[in-house]
Amino acid sequence: MSEGFRVDLHALEEASKGVSDTVQAARKDRVADLDTGVEFGHERLAGTVTDFCDRWDLGVAHLVTDGSEVGGRLVHCVQVYRQTDEAARAQLEGLITRPAGNDPAAG
Repeated sequence: MSEGFRVDLHALEEASKGVSDTVQAARKDRVADLDTGVEFGHERLAGTVTDFCDRWDLGVAHLVTDGSEVGGRLVHCVQVYRQTDEAARAQLEGLITRPAGNDPAAG
């Protein structure tokens, strides 16, 4: 017999908040904007570092997009679970508080 499952809505909310906080932090700073105060003294090395920073920023931008999607889906899951729980509660409450009368299951 199946024992079902339980969803920890608080944990889902915390996960969503963690993802959102991380995404916001990643949006604030770009690698290419870091002021290292370093003069490379070599044009090819400077170009390589710039290329690396540009590519790193592009990768972070993709992660931010994906992270935003994950966070949004977690929020949506919490909302759907809450709506489903409320609908089930209302239905059960309606069965329990129904006025007395003929048993609809009696044949």
